[in-house]
Amino acid sequence: MWIDTHCHLDASEFAGEHTDVAARAGQEGVSMIVIPAVAKDNFAAVSQLARESGNCTYALGIHPIFVPNADESDLMLLRKEVGDAMSDPRFVAIGEIGLDFFVPGLGEGALREKQEHFYSEQLKIARDFDLPVLLHVRRSQDVILKYLRRIAVRGGIAHAFNGSFQQAEEFIRRGFRLGFGGAMTFTRALQIRRLATELPEEAIVLETDAPDISPAWVHPGRNSPEHLPQIGKVLAELRGTSETHIAQLTSANARDVLPRLIHLA
Repeated sequence: MWIDTHCHLDASEFAGEHTDVAARAGQEGVSMIVIPAVAKDNFAAVSQLARESGNCTYALGIHPIFVPNADESDLMLLRKEVGDAMSDPRFVAIGEIGLDFFVPGLGEGALREKQEHFYSEQLKIARDFDLPVLLHVRRSQDVILKYLRRIAVRGGIAHAFNGSFQQAEEFIRRGFRLGFGGAMTFTRALQIRRLATELPEEAIVLETDAPDISPAWVHPGRNSPEHLPQIGKVLAELRGTSETHIAQLTSANARDVLPRLIHLA
């Protein structure tokens, strides 16, 4: 069985078929899907989807791309919602949080400062509730790590990882796993494929980031969690091992870093 550690199943691209998509993924062997929130407006949606589909769980957080339209009351609401969700077995992490220095304007001036503030405050929420984090790391690896050195959390996942081996090693030392998905399936993605091949096997988890980051056989179409086993097959080929081993390995890694998943096994 496979675990998709990052899937935006609540996205508008899945409108009207969220539960059907989750069911099709289950039929393909995807035993668990983690749905991260991106803003206060979808906190309720991700938790509702997790309740409606037996193979879904969720995380709560404010995505860096949504930070420009957020304010301090959003952080206060997040802290309250997390406290309330701690009794929900389908709630597994704080996320999606992090820093995006790729989108024009977000990595400069006041917006960069605001991003960093929201990231650090959400790390504090994760620390206070002893929860792992799902990190958005886009051209921001070193700054992300700087804050992790200041605010210790119990680890988590660096989603869609595309940094250096040195940066990967520092994330791993801090209790993080690194997420690999559709980008790894493109033969031209040399650095990502090298990382997926050479990193310690205990450091790797799988994800789709659906509906985004479609694998090569779908691009540029809509990604879906049902493609995760085929993404896992690519990883098995890169590492010269079996699909069964990769499924067992990456699922065990996901449960290790998101321990609340264990109660749903």
